[in-house]
Amino acid sequence: MIIVEKRLIPAEILKDSVLVHLAAAYYSVGKQLEQKTNCSQTRGFVMSTLRGGAVLNQNQIARLLGFDRTVVHRVIRTLIQEGLASERRAESGRALLVRLTAKGNKYRERLIKERRAAEEKLREVLTSEEIASLLGLLKVVAELQL
Repeated sequence: MIIVEKRLIPAEILKDSVLVHLAAAYYSVGKQLEQKTNCSQTRGFVMSTLRGGAVLNQNQIARLLGFDRTVVHRVIRTLIQEGLASERRAESGRALLVRLTAKGNKYRERLIKERRAAEEKLREVLTSEEIASLLGLLKVVAELQL
C-alpha cells in the first residue's frame, strides 16, 4: 500500500474520505518518528520481532510481519552492516538465524523511548474521553469487513 502525504491528496477526495484522513495521520506521525529516530517503520517492525533475545530466520520474520522476504533480507543486511544485528547458521546448516546485538538492543530501546514520548505528547492534548472515543473508533475501522 502506498500512503501519500496529505498535501498531495486532492481536496475533493480528502474532504469526504475517513480512510484517507486516517492514512494521512498515520503517515504524518510515522514520518516524524522516522526523522527523529532515523529508523523506518519497516526497520522498526523487523527489530521488534527480535526483541527479548529472539533468534529467528529471515523467513520467520517475513511471515510474522507479512512482509516480502526480499524486504526483510535488505533490512537485515543493513542492520548487520551497522552492527545492530548478527547472524549465524542454524544447526541444520540451512537457515541463517538473526538476533539483535547489544548495540541493536540499545538502539531498539531508544526507538521505544521516542515512541512513548510521542504517545505522551498525544495524551497531553487529548482528554481521557477523547482517547477512549478514538480507540473505540479505530477498533471499528480495524474490524470493518470490506
